[in-house]
Amino acid sequence: MTLRILSVACLFALTGSLSACAPHEQPPEHPKLGGRPTHMGIITRVSDGDTLSAAINGIPDTIRLTGIDCPKHDQPFAKAATQLAKKLALEQAVRVTELGRDKYHRLLGEVVLPNGRMLNRELVREGACCWHRKYAPRDTVLEGLETYAREERKGLWADPYPVPPWEWRNKK
Repeated sequence: MTLRILSVACLFALTGSLSACAPHEQPPEHPKLGGRPTHMGIITRVSDGDTLSAAINGIPDTIRLTGIDCPKHDQPFAKAATQLAKKLALEQAVRVTELGRDKYHRLLGEVVLPNGRMLNRELVREGACCWHRKYAPRDTVLEGLETYAREERKGLWADPYPVPPWEWRNKK
């Protein structure tokens, strides 16, 4: 761990901001998020734009950002999506709202950055990824952010013929 991560972890521990629950106990619920469990953690790795590793309550976990789909490693704009996620979240203390687990046992979640902005939304706003309609069909915020990125030709929307990641995977 870098000194910065250790410093942030110590700060959280001293202020009592990290959850004190043991791994077998239920995480605390956030009253404004419909009772969804929230966790404090530090992002330790960015695998790609929508998959992160974190130390949550001192325990390593993998987070799959919900409602979005970033270009995959062999797809155009994949490196840019990963770099943006690293710039925004790597080694940052974040709040993660847990929405369940996927078939790979990754935590499905929304990540709130120290500045209060949601990483999932920032990636869509900057054109680093697509709004994943299949898994977030009613998310009008993500829909609006993708429309904005398309109109501004940001990120992957600068390509005249962008291919959504789910279509790219289906071609393989």
